[in-house]
Order: sequence, then C-alpha cells, then structure tokens
Amino acid sequence: MNWVAVAILVFVTAERLLELVLARLNTQRLVAQGASEHGRSHYSMIVAVHVAWLITLWLLATDRGVDPFWLAMLVLLLLARFWVILTLGPRWTTRIIVLPDAPLVKEGPYRFLNHPNYWVVAGEIAVLPLVFGLPWVALIFSILNAAVLYIRIREENRALRPTR
Repeated sequence: MNWVAVAILVFVTAERLLELVLARLNTQRLVAQGASEHGRSHYSMIVAVHVAWLITLWLLATDRGVDPFWLAMLVLLLLARFWVILTLGPRWTTRIIVLPDAPLVKEGPYRFLNHPNYWVVAGEIAVLPLVFGLPWVALIFSILNAAVLYIRIREENRALRPTR
C-alpha cells in the first residue's frame, strides 16, 4: 500500500463529503429564501458517476505510485474548486437551485467562464486517475462525466434563462 496515494484519496474523499454537507446547508437556506430546485431527475446520475469514480480509485490506486506533475495539476484544480465555492458563497450547491430575481454571479472565475465549476470537475475526473497512472480510468469517467454534464448544463441554462 502506498501511503501517499492513500492520503491523496482520503483528502479528496473527505473534501467531497464536506462539500456535500456545505451544499445541503446552502440548499436548505436558499429554499427557505424562496429558491427552487431544477433538474432533480438527473442528480442521481451525477452522484452515481462521482461515487463510482471514487470507489474505482480506492480499488485500483492505493498501491500505485504518484506522478508529481499530475499531482501538481490536481492541486491547481482543487484551488480553482475552492475559488468557485468561495465566489458563490452561500449560493454554492451541488444541485441547480435558483433564487428568484437574484442576479447571476459575474465575479471570480465567472468573469472568465460559464460554469467554471463544471470545467474544474471535468479536470479533476481526468487528472486524479492520472496522478496514479490510470489513463483508462480517466478516459472512462471523463466520458461518463461529459454525458451527465451535457444533461446538467442544458438544464441549468434553462433554469437560469429568466435570470439572464
């Protein structure tokens, strides 16, 4: 067992679990303020892809070496993820939650990209397996993630259209 690989997986798994707690709290607050959820039907697919990705990495990566270049790329992606979360603040969730009459966020990474969180997630889905030298895992889950994001982004754009 490679303890560095295990430590990386523990960190990423714990970070994702903490994000779910934060997302749930933010979702509850937003709904209490009159926000509504959109695209609920595809959410379980997103969860399934992410859970399967993590389980696959836990099964295949704990005894593998760590590539320093890809680890550095992962750190950059994690910093970008934190930037997105901090920029959205209490509006950040893992669901599509729309607060009526709230303007779209145009600060932080949203100045440069539409849906920066999805760009970061796509990068993480590909890069974390590459940290452990698992390109086929990166490819398979990148394809699955792209399919789910296709549905998700269409639904989110539709939900935000009145806000634009």
